[in-house]
Amino acid sequence: MGSYKRNAFTYATIVAMGGFVFGLDAALISGTVKFITQEFSLTDLELGSVVGAPAMGVLLALVFVGHACNKYGRRTTLMIAAALYLISAACSSLAPTYSTLIAARFLGGLAFSSISLASMYIGEIAPPKWRGKLVSMTQINIVVGLSAAYFINYMILGLADSDAHWVAALGINEYTWRWMLATEVIFALLWFVLLFFIPRSPAWLLYQGREEEAKQMLLKVTPETEIAQKIQEMRYSIENSNQDRSMLTQLKEIFAKPMRVTMIIAMTIAIAQQATGINAILFYAPTVFEQLGIGTDAAFAQAIYIGLTSIVFTVLGLLLVDRMGRRPMIIWGMLWIVLSLGVCYYGFNTANYTITESAITEMSSIPNAERLTPLIDVPFDNDISFKSALIETLGEKDARNYSGLLLQKAADINALLILLGILSFIGAFHFSVGPVMWVLFSEIFPISLRGIAIPFFTLITSFVSYLVQKFFPWQLATMGISLTLLFYAIIVTIGMVILYFYLKETKNMSIEEVQLALAPKPKPQP
Repeated sequence: MGSYKRNAFTYATIVAMGGFVFGLDAALISGTVKFITQEFSLTDLELGSVVGAPAMGVLLALVFVGHACNKYGRRTTLMIAAALYLISAACSSLAPTYSTLIAARFLGGLAFSSISLASMYIGEIAPPKWRGKLVSMTQINIVVGLSAAYFINYMILGLADSDAHWVAALGINEYTWRWMLATEVIFALLWFVLLFFIPRSPAWLLYQGREEEAKQMLLKVTPETEIAQKIQEMRYSIENSNQDRSMLTQLKEIFAKPMRVTMIIAMTIAIAQQATGINAILFYAPTVFEQLGIGTDAAFAQAIYIGLTSIVFTVLGLLLVDRMGRRPMIIWGMLWIVLSLGVCYYGFNTANYTITESAITEMSSIPNAERLTPLIDVPFDNDISFKSALIETLGEKDARNYSGLLLQKAADINALLILLGILSFIGAFHFSVGPVMWVLFSEIFPISLRGIAIPFFTLITSFVSYLVQKFFPWQLATMGISLTLLFYAIIVTIGMVILYFYLKETKNMSIEEVQLALAPKPKPQP
């Protein structure tokens, strides 16, 4: 591997590590859901607010991040994001109240814009034939971070249940959820330090009129014979775009007729990616697996399979994104997602729940378990009616605290079918719209608009993500798991149909060639 290839991969790897910290931050909260619900006596919507607080934070950050990365540079803005992750992780683990926990997680959400910034930076240093692979490295790091978070949560939960003296001395058994969140501090600090070793983006340097510095940077990641052409292509993209750099003018250009196809593609995939419900599964993984009736400890263990599946299919997608192309991976991937959600819907919809007399005697951990006697051998054909009966019988607090055990003893459900459906859904997402959306975002916008366009459409996908995270506990309590998954499947189907008609293939194209491919074709003159 030549030095310029090695440099490109090194810089991309460091920047993509932000994806690892993002994945860690996103998934660590999944293991704390029950603990913080009990400690702060949260309602379903309050719990959704805690989990979704970072997604709300990124909505604010993305309003300013486009201006920041154009004025101060991609690298500086990434370093600010790393510092925010670090502060947020420390404050979240120490939060004394529900309000301070939300505030700390909101602060971390300000750093979530690092994902769009990473795809922007990597897209600007990567040669066209490597762009898909290098940009997708961010997604790989996200799923590695997710997997690490599920494993960390499972490990800490196991330690909390042990009788080891050092566990009690460190307070792991008493402050379990705080230790889960605190582990992020180590990785956020490491990423912050490594960012000092990457250069500034050549596209940003040229955008700022610093052409000689841009050429020197390109020497590190591009063969010398290709630098003149690269500079010419970037200059052409800048000169042929609106030179008024105000945010409002650039947004108007994004929605103008020449960018209409690009806008439709970006808007549709930004909404559809998160409307899959992926963050409902990832951020509430143990809660979702509890619905299978496998118990709390097993639910934490099963969550690890989500992480492993994510890694396998993201790597597979990375290997194929420049071979298969963006369009087939997205269209067929979305169909795969819809079918997987359909399998899960069928599995949950055909489940039934019955508490037997023997089951009550086995639930000694529930105070006054005999309160369940009126429910003996009463069949319930869905999780909503069953949970409602439990709340009426035990009260909302006990019904919530012991939901895992109660579902484990009462559920008659095809757990294997649903588990395969969930893992299939995870695989489909991380093979297709998960990583490929960021590849598209790094390709379909001209250089001078990219600083506003990528954060803007990331704002859209973040808002949808926030809605999913915020309302999933409420949907689970009011609609039930089966109808919630069916709702996601319907939204994804609509997005798939739109993209089928508008999405163009962009593999192996320069950014300038992509602009020409997506430009509206002139109508033939009569």
